[in-house]
Amino acid sequence: MGYAVVLFDADGTIMDFERAEESALERAFADASLDYDPGQHLPLYKQVNTQIWREFEEGRIDSATLGRERFVRYVADLALDADPVELSRLYIRYLSEGAFPIAGAEEIIRTLHGRCRMSVVTNGLSLVQNSRFDRSGLRSYFDEIVISEEVGARKPEPGIFDVAMRSYPDTPLADVLMVGDSLSSDIAGGVAYGIDTCWYNPDAAALPAEALPGGSAPTYEIRDLSELAPIVLDGVL
Repeated sequence: MGYAVVLFDADGTIMDFERAEESALERAFADASLDYDPGQHLPLYKQVNTQIWREFEEGRIDSATLGRERFVRYVADLALDADPVELSRLYIRYLSEGAFPIAGAEEIIRTLHGRCRMSVVTNGLSLVQNSRFDRSGLRSYFDEIVISEEVGARKPEPGIFDVAMRSYPDTPLADVLMVGDSLSSDIAGGVAYGIDTCWYNPDAAALPAEALPGGSAPTYEIRDLSELAPIVLDGVL
């Protein structure tokens, strides 16, 4: 059928967040004069970060609390002799410099450019996401970069999709596709909003039972971003 509008998630879909995260954490530790052990410090950070972002997606905390509380928990869990506020500041600074596109992201964006319209819809911090898209050179391909902290709504809430769709007031929802790696925010949000979804699943993870509202499933599932082109362009490459 093809699609007139594609809404992309950012981290884990366009941007390599894991690479940016690891680099930022190591540099923050160095600036804070802390010894960094990637085998210990990175896994625990991922654990703390995953939990606090889950709380954010579920609406239990706001972005300001997320930014403050994340390193409070992390420093306490590690019993680090460090100021969590300063460590968080350093981490955010370096994370905002981590503009590392996912393999194949630049290619698929250039392929689709001019053949459909595109926006980014991301749960994230404004300083971090804006800086990374500016540094990546990808911003010009998108109509909007819709960031949860800026618009006061987050995936999977419908409000953030309402903001994105303001750029496409005459486009039927049937002509819109949401692409992302997160079942709980990207795919669940798209399903609830009434648009088709494409789950970017490079690790071939199994779809957990009851992962989506009403036992629904993504409209499409891809392992590589190159697989998106025939879906969006209805097979016309």
